[in-house]
Amino acid sequence: MKMNHEHKIEQLTTAMKDTENTRMYERYLAVRLHLEGRTLTEIADILGRSFPTISGYWNDYCKHGLSGLEFGECPGGIRKLSDEQEERLKKAIANQRPVDVGFEAKYTWTLKIIRAWILREFGEKYTLKGISKMLNRLGFSYTKATYTLVRANKEERKHFREVTLPELKEELNHGKISHLLFEDESMIRAYLALQYNWFPKGQQRKIATYGEHKGAKLFAAIDYETGQVTHREEENFDTKAFQRFLVDILHAYPKGKLVMILDNARAHHADEIQKFLREHSRLQLVFLPKYSPELNPVEGLWKWLKQDVVNNVFFHKFYIIRSHVAAFMKRVNQHPLEAIDRLLVRI
Repeated sequence: MKMNHEHKIEQLTTAMKDTENTRMYERYLAVRLHLEGRTLTEIADILGRSFPTISGYWNDYCKHGLSGLEFGECPGGIRKLSDEQEERLKKAIANQRPVDVGFEAKYTWTLKIIRAWILREFGEKYTLKGISKMLNRLGFSYTKATYTLVRANKEERKHFREVTLPELKEELNHGKISHLLFEDESMIRAYLALQYNWFPKGQQRKIATYGEHKGAKLFAAIDYETGQVTHREEENFDTKAFQRFLVDILHAYPKGKLVMILDNARAHHADEIQKFLREHSRLQLVFLPKYSPELNPVEGLWKWLKQDVVNNVFFHKFYIIRSHVAAFMKRVNQHPLEAIDRLLVRI
């Protein structure tokens, strides 16, 4: 699977943060600027380099990814490790941590640690670029780790992915379900994370704040087929607020059977909600496995919202948060194919 554009930029940003080498930082930055829309000529002017130099960075990246930007001695075309040794290397990286094989207090495999492991185990010396190219050949990639909840039940998650969701999609395709929705809630605070952004050299953007954590409490549901988002702002995440959102959903979809997939929050199981569902039988709730937020595409919607309109901003009035959220939701609904591509295509 090809890496998407946003992931490439995120990967380069991570590499820029991790490197302590100014030359490598420049190479990562040059490629990232080109991915963000700058021409190679513009980048050459910005970095004070020649066009052939910047073009070379880009060509190396296109051919070999991040490893193509590494510099050092030519690693040569001769394989130094046998098939058996390479298999040992693959198993060590995939199944163990550096600390498990004698590298004290090291929990992440880096090129330097892998090079040291190979020298210790097999007596072979590699450049960092040589290690990187070998890892690519062996099927590894430089990726960012992600969190997973320890208490999540693997069998329940597997059943949802392989049985529950495919069955719901089949019912949708055959008209037994009119609309399939995913729902979630999120708190959008008056100020959130600070992210990297362009600013004059020697200065730093300062985000004013009162030090308080006020914000908007949001409910949202995204239509699996159309990418349309229905949302509501509330003061609390309680049963009454959730019920009001369900009323919004019924008004937004006045006909046909509705199935809404959502998490196991207490308000979703409340007696008042069960009574409401009996009175509105065309609406059915299907619950995700516990501790499985990654199965809900609305989580991606919240991340998108925060990246686009919330991070690096301080909202001194509640109504300003609401206006920003409303503008974002309007834009998403005006371009539903983008929502489908970003949030739903892999569900």
